[in-house]
Amino acid sequence: MKASIRIAAMATVGAGALFAASSAFAQAPIKIGFISSMSGPEGVIGRDLKDAFDLAIKTGGGKMGGRPVEIVYGDDQVKPDVGRQVADKMLDSDKVQIVTGINFSNVLLAVVKPVLDSGAFYISLNAGPSVLAGKQCNPHLFSVGFQNDNNFEGLGKYLKDKGVKKVYFLAPNYPAGKDMLTGFKRYFQGQMDAEIFTAMGQLDYSAEIAQLRAAKPEAVVMFYPGGMGINFVKQYAQAGLMSQIPLYTGPGTVDQTTLPAIGDAALGMYTGAMWSEFLDNPASKKFYADFEAAYNRIPSQYAAQAYDTARVIQAAVDSIGGKIEDKAAFQKALENVKFDSVRGNFKFNTNHFPIQDYYLVQVEKDGKGRLVSALKEKIMSNLADAYAGDCSMK
Repeated sequence: MKASIRIAAMATVGAGALFAASSAFAQAPIKIGFISSMSGPEGVIGRDLKDAFDLAIKTGGGKMGGRPVEIVYGDDQVKPDVGRQVADKMLDSDKVQIVTGINFSNVLLAVVKPVLDSGAFYISLNAGPSVLAGKQCNPHLFSVGFQNDNNFEGLGKYLKDKGVKKVYFLAPNYPAGKDMLTGFKRYFQGQMDAEIFTAMGQLDYSAEIAQLRAAKPEAVVMFYPGGMGINFVKQYAQAGLMSQIPLYTGPGTVDQTTLPAIGDAALGMYTGAMWSEFLDNPASKKFYADFEAAYNRIPSQYAAQAYDTARVIQAAVDSIGGKIEDKAAFQKALENVKFDSVRGNFKFNTNHFPIQDYYLVQVEKDGKGRLVSALKEKIMSNLADAYAGDCSMK
């Protein structure tokens, strides 16, 4: 008799302990480390990413799965070693469970391994280097933005379909620039007059512009995010080439992070993009209106990606009742996440990178005289990156 009472008492104590632990988890915050380029010429990108991410968290009531959200911010200064130091502190001292925010692929490649080795999740809102989509894919790694090749695959297909035969390509010498050239060539398949990779952070392109003028290509395709793009486009226009050789780019070079600084020099430029402020779906319209009301400016594609990333995390955490400590459940929730993307069509592929649509947009002025990325046409539907077949998720 005494033994039965004792067993029952132990069971009661055990149940109480489990309830207490569950209750403690319910009160503990979901901790997210947000690392991005917050300073220098590329700081404008980090600002848009942070503002949109914060907006989505605020719109969600500041909670996920009933638990408060705590965000720890860090500036990588576009330096891989600095990004690694910031990530190490967030993981060791702040005990973050999710890391996001990085916009440059070279920084992400320095940060992602220690994040994943710690058992945390990395959920990318922008940087999408090809190696992480293929053989180095990981169960705890997801990309809500894109794989670097994709926007330029759309441009390559568009120019091929337009009958363009000769193209001059320029980009910074880092992983994203090389991925974008690979993606462009995968669909263009025409003559590349040149493939020029310049130094990261370079701001004077007079020599490169003189060389491409002499080459007389049918089109120039380039990728220069942030301050690099501002300078390149201005110098290209000042050289009188905008009306002579069409200039094409991907997101981040000519969008709402750079257009206010570039000004009318960007008018007429084309961009391959997965989102435009004119995309016609309810989620996009609400995001646009809320962002403009909160920050008194038009959101960029960077902002759209960051907003979607926060909402992906929210939807996944909500679906498991906030129990993010159950990593297998959180991974499965992310893989099967359901949310209304500002992009409309969106789902994760088997390698945790997006399958989505891509568009051609062109810089024009809206009814208020503001420079905008006007939606011209869809150029790719349900595009999956080329590396998913190399991914063996373990």
